[in-house]
Amino acid sequence: MPVVSHWHYFTEVLYLQEGSLLVSCNDVVYPMEAGSFILFPPQAVHALAADHDKPFRFFCVKFNLNRIHLTGSYLPNLSFAFHKVASMTHPSLLFTQADLPGLDLNDFFTTIEKESHAKQYGYDAYIYSLFSTLFLRFLRTWHCQGICFDLETISESEEKSMQDILVYIDRHSQENINIEELAHKYNMSYSYFAKLFLKHYGQSCKQYIEFIRLNKVENLLLFTDYDLNFIATETGFADCSHLIRTFKKRYQITPRQFRQEHQSTVSSSLPAKLG
Repeated sequence: MPVVSHWHYFTEVLYLQEGSLLVSCNDVVYPMEAGSFILFPPQAVHALAADHDKPFRFFCVKFNLNRIHLTGSYLPNLSFAFHKVASMTHPSLLFTQADLPGLDLNDFFTTIEKESHAKQYGYDAYIYSLFSTLFLRFLRTWHCQGICFDLETISESEEKSMQDILVYIDRHSQENINIEELAHKYNMSYSYFAKLFLKHYGQSCKQYIEFIRLNKVENLLLFTDYDLNFIATETGFADCSHLIRTFKKRYQITPRQFRQEHQSTVSSSLPAKLG
């Protein structure tokens, strides 16, 4: 059974121990083979699916990125760095053993698994220290790829506001969200809000709202039998025609065609329509 598109505030790392997977993150699809792992930054929309029904086994860790503090004035904030990479056209989020010479990935994740289960004194601090080392390797890899991290920072209150804004959008995406009113709600001018959102998430607020709505549409098409009129109403589109136009622009097929092509992923055991 696939894991449907979702996002959360934690950073997530998924290490594939056996088999193969198809993983998507912010609309980019990554084929994963055993021995590779992928990084899901906070608030990145991601999903998992089996690759040709092959059996697979993975190890998944979710944790609070704010507990990792790298020293060095030239190093970027990890949350900002991860968001910047995730918003790129071809984000480098998938890693293999060859990408990290000198680090045995299987031993690394086995150690984390043992520490997590044993829960000896200071286990959580030890796990975070291991991930600090891993994330420094990420930064080195991205630096070698020519990715430059702007060290301009925003205040803690603005950082929290940007996170709260994503929560608001997710909870109210079925409504008509006025971006100017949203900016004022968080005590920002429209122009400053637009600039900050683009800098922080690599896309405009309007694009992000559409992205969230279409991800919810995709899940409803795949895992329910709701008709398009109902889906349009539930996901914030003006009407069925608006939904079809927007969906086709992004996916190059209609919602109906998308559902038909992926019909095999729909399980009859899923809950019935909400009353």
